[in-house]
Amino acid sequence: MTGPAEHAAGPAEETVLRARDIHVEYDGERPTRAVRGVSFELRRGEVLGIAGESGCGKSTLAYAITRMLKAPARMTGGSIAFHDRDGAETDLLALDDESLRTFRWSRLSMVFQSAMNALNPVTSIGRQFGDIFRAHRPEMEPDEREKRTRALLEMVGIDADRVRSYPHELSGGMRQRVVIAMALALEPDIVIMDEPTTALDVVVQREILDEVERLREELGFSVIFITHDLGLLLEISDRLAVMYAGEVVEYAPAEELAAGAAHPYTQGLLRSFPDLTGVRRELRGIPGSPPDLRENLVGCAFADRCEHAFEPCRSTTPRLLELGREGGPWSAACHLNDPAHRPPAPATDPAPAPAPGSPTAETVEGGQR
Repeated sequence: MTGPAEHAAGPAEETVLRARDIHVEYDGERPTRAVRGVSFELRRGEVLGIAGESGCGKSTLAYAITRMLKAPARMTGGSIAFHDRDGAETDLLALDDESLRTFRWSRLSMVFQSAMNALNPVTSIGRQFGDIFRAHRPEMEPDEREKRTRALLEMVGIDADRVRSYPHELSGGMRQRVVIAMALALEPDIVIMDEPTTALDVVVQREILDEVERLREELGFSVIFITHDLGLLLEISDRLAVMYAGEVVEYAPAEELAAGAAHPYTQGLLRSFPDLTGVRRELRGIPGSPPDLRENLVGCAFADRCEHAFEPCRSTTPRLLELGREGGPWSAACHLNDPAHRPPAPATDPAPAPAPGSPTAETVEGGQR
């Protein structure tokens, strides 16, 4: 995996998408606050991984970004801005239905969890690609549409003659490749991938991931890759946002995070899968269950499951702080990293204070990064 600065798509610091203070609720007698104040930036040409357990708000966040939320879900706060290559900014929340229809898939597309559900089972692959071009590229002639469809299938490693096949005639891996080809059909700047390999065996997963990496380097699009598999994200991502209970609790460069996570929840995720090349060790899961997001959470949402919890964790909500570590922007929402709350030299502190002379932890502007 190349680092962000090596991507040919553009400067590493060029922001293509900026989300600020996103809040999403599911309406009910007691509303479920599925996403609670999430902020992040996506750079042009990079892979941003979003990790966390089931129910932590990852997919809900993706649907909020693409404005695909369906009732009873609704976005209750925040802003989402897209930055074009020429510097123009588009407020995604201000787009009317027609503008959003034009914007979606041509600038921002999504690969959904289940390829079989994303494809029409009674329509040929070629016809489904044709529907995309008829809707978004009405000027294309029929022979142009078929030529482009064949090229897209070959681009993802599928024989062009499969253009006449139906979804049930394809393997799971081939269907997933078709969905990826559809997401790339209009050459978007950003592709959101929501658990794209979860239902596939490990060999096919590897093939799909290699294909995505090749296409990203070739075409220069950015990726938001969502999965519960932190080990996979450490391998393919440039940066990682770890979510818990609807919030980002750690935001860090992937390579550095693998060497030493700052948040106890991230540490627990890292302990839950084996290191195939390192020292043999006992795998440990995270005890307990995530909190009920219908409740008014006080203090740290992870406190009841954390082996390092101390008094402030039960009463004070931790801030997402810039840690001042090397390797790029790194922040974590844990009192153990906050000079205002950190106990003096705890023997089990998993995230020691910065070394003398290093930058002091500072609050990230606007809350979460």
